[in-house]
Amino acid sequence: MIRIFEFDALKPEEILNRDIRAEADVEATVDAIIADVRARGDAALKDYALKFDHAKIDDLRVSQQEIDEAFAAMEPDFLKTLEMAAENIRAFHRQQVHKDFMLERGPGITLGQKYTPIERAGVYVPGGTAAYPSTVLMDVIPAKVAGVSEIVMTTPAGKDGKVNPAILAAAVTAGIDKIFKTGGAQAVAALAYGTESIPAVDKIVGPGNIYVATAKRKVFGKVGIDMIAGPSEILVLADGKSNPAWVAADLLSQAEHDKLASPVLVTDSMELAKAVQAALEVQIPQLPRADIARASVDTNGKIVVAADLDRAIDAANIIAPEHLEICLDDPFAVLGRIKNAGSIFMGRNVPEALGDYFAGPNHTLPTSGTARFSSPLSVDDFVKKSSFIYYTRDALGKVQGRIADFAEHEGLHAHAKSVTIRFEEDK
Repeated sequence: MIRIFEFDALKPEEILNRDIRAEADVEATVDAIIADVRARGDAALKDYALKFDHAKIDDLRVSQQEIDEAFAAMEPDFLKTLEMAAENIRAFHRQQVHKDFMLERGPGITLGQKYTPIERAGVYVPGGTAAYPSTVLMDVIPAKVAGVSEIVMTTPAGKDGKVNPAILAAAVTAGIDKIFKTGGAQAVAALAYGTESIPAVDKIVGPGNIYVATAKRKVFGKVGIDMIAGPSEILVLADGKSNPAWVAADLLSQAEHDKLASPVLVTDSMELAKAVQAALEVQIPQLPRADIARASVDTNGKIVVAADLDRAIDAANIIAPEHLEICLDDPFAVLGRIKNAGSIFMGRNVPEALGDYFAGPNHTLPTSGTARFSSPLSVDDFVKKSSFIYYTRDALGKVQGRIADFAEHEGLHAHAKSVTIRFEEDK
């Protein structure tokens, strides 16, 4: 059963313990897998597919025939849903596109900034206990909007050697370029270093288990990564007028993801807290993934009761959740006070699942409290910013002495000389 706590009786570090680290054996396993993929390439990937996924893979790349067959087998209504969701995601992310700018700072001086898409992006799509076509849309579409030249997707095959058809249908909808049958840390290694079949990419995005997260951390520097994603989490901020059954259902929408997921309710009403506690006990046994949800709720779930709504908002900001639902009559009245959250769901009729699948904002979000300093996946993750400087000779001449003085104060005389040498002939 989920536990109830009083906010003012808790220390900040007790509110939500998310210090989940890779065990030593995970680190060692990932190190060995990365080294093996670098040494043996495709052969290693095929061996790991057989070992971990029980799939015999002859050709790592998903063929056009496999893609066409999967797309044809999808229910037309689901394909329509994919298209509608994709257009919502596309429309939202188009608003994130930045424009180059130039700034005239005086006669003969032009400064500016230009945006350049990365050349090749790698998208990791999980398999395992659940398949996520929504991840395909959320990770591929921002890259397409950004103008990435080539997008490579990896995802594990099932025991039949085939990729989940819903994932392939989403890939077609999103406009993916290449899809490969490999998962886990080995897929991350392949994307980072390349193999005979899989090209090395410039950045890897997408969620995964502890092995995938550890591998992403280890290849960072060789390639860029979006974030180190921890277990999923939701915080529902709700007042006493909230429907306890709805709140319980929203908490379980994340609890069913993973035994390590963190479902948290923060409220100013002890009556609501007890009602949600009871509603969870009714709803959990009804879930197909009840065992996972039960472990999540009992181990990582919390109901935090604050003295008033102001203190409840303080608790939400301390926790800095991945998903934050604001179940109030006027959520916009408190939006300005929310400092730390990955994605915010406004009002009583906006369940987190709306953002997971359909609304448009990205569902690849900062976890483990990193919403204090990081942001959802966006177009920005797929572009680079370069500044540029232009000075005429006359413009440089007016400031040469100041630049040289600055450089000499740092003991960098060659820096100073690189400026003044251009004017020595004028003396």
